Amino acid sequence: MPGLRTHSSRDRLPRRVVAVMSRLHPTHPKPRGAVVGFVIAAMVFAAFALMRPLALLSGTTFVEGVSCSVALAYGQGARQVLDVCVAQGKGGKAPPTGGSTSVGQIGGRPVVVFFYGGSWNRGERGDYRFAALTLARRGAVVVIPDYRLYPEVRYPDFLEDSAQAVAWALRHAAEFGGDPRRVVVMGHSAGAYNAAMVALDPRWLRLTGHRPEELAGFIGLAGPYNFLPIRNPEVKPVFRWPQTPPDTQPLAHVNGRAPAALLIAPLEDVVVDPDRNTEMLAQALRAACVPVTVKRYGALNHSTSVAALAPLLSWLAPVTEDVVTFVLQGRRESTGPPCSSAASSQR
Repeated sequence: MPGLRTHSSRDRLPRRVVAVMSRLHPTHPKPRGAVVGFVIAAMVFAAFALMRPLALLSGTTFVEGVSCSVALAYGQGARQVLDVCVAQGKGGKAPPTGGSTSVGQIGGRPVVVFFYGGSWNRGERGDYRFAALTLARRGAVVVIPDYRLYPEVRYPDFLEDSAQAVAWALRHAAEFGGDPRRVVVMGHSAGAYNAAMVALDPRWLRLTGHRPEELAGFIGLAGPYNFLPIRNPEVKPVFRWPQTPPDTQPLAHVNGRAPAALLIAPLEDVVVDPDRNTEMLAQALRAACVPVTVKRYGALNHSTSVAALAPLLSWLAPVTEDVVTFVLQGRRESTGPPCSSAASSQR
């Protein structure tokens, strides 16, 4: 079974509506005070199912005390820009940074560099502001880059962009109160692929003068890590299928120096097969003695794996809590055999 499945956008959008409406069934227990949020979420998705639902989530996410610096350049191209969001003072839960910071300062906030998905042919950083605001409110400096997309570029150009964005975060984290030794790369779907390749394949960060060993962790949400042969017609030209080399796959680059990983996926995913991708990557990481945690949730689908970061949909699964717990733990080193003591898997 291929790792990436053929799945049209026309099929994807109604599934978001179905996911919300199914949770509104009267037999499903609802937390007190959350019913209004459920109804609003259902109405939002139903009314705008043919638009950009994730952009809509950003438009309905309001977080007091978080400020964002937007359109900061990390390269020369029009899409080589990023936003940085961080909680300010008493308005957020972020810990104090102890005054002014300088590059290399230790003891600042953790930093999350988040890459969105979209089959490497669509996506805008502004559509994922909800994710940045949620994680910033919980104490992280959040960096969301744009990166070049097909047909402007093909593999591996978007990985070069991703590495440049991570290098920017490593160099500038302290300017926003972040600790450059606590940088975590994170992504959803195609963005999880980008994050995984930056974390696992040293070629990309090496181009920027950095190494994967400088990263504190990697988080993948419903990511494709092992998707050859390519069956999805949207993805084939991105990777020049059938001339796609095996080293395009994150699974091919697992090594014992990789940062600790948190892999989140639905129990079932019609877009990216979690058994072939999430579970096989986790298995390889464990074999390499890399700390890895796997979370699989039956209430999630491919899209809501990231949408659950929005307050309106947080009831679907504790994705935010999983991510925050992982990020706040900081750098984890593999202690060597036995590997089982450094890895865990939960469903």
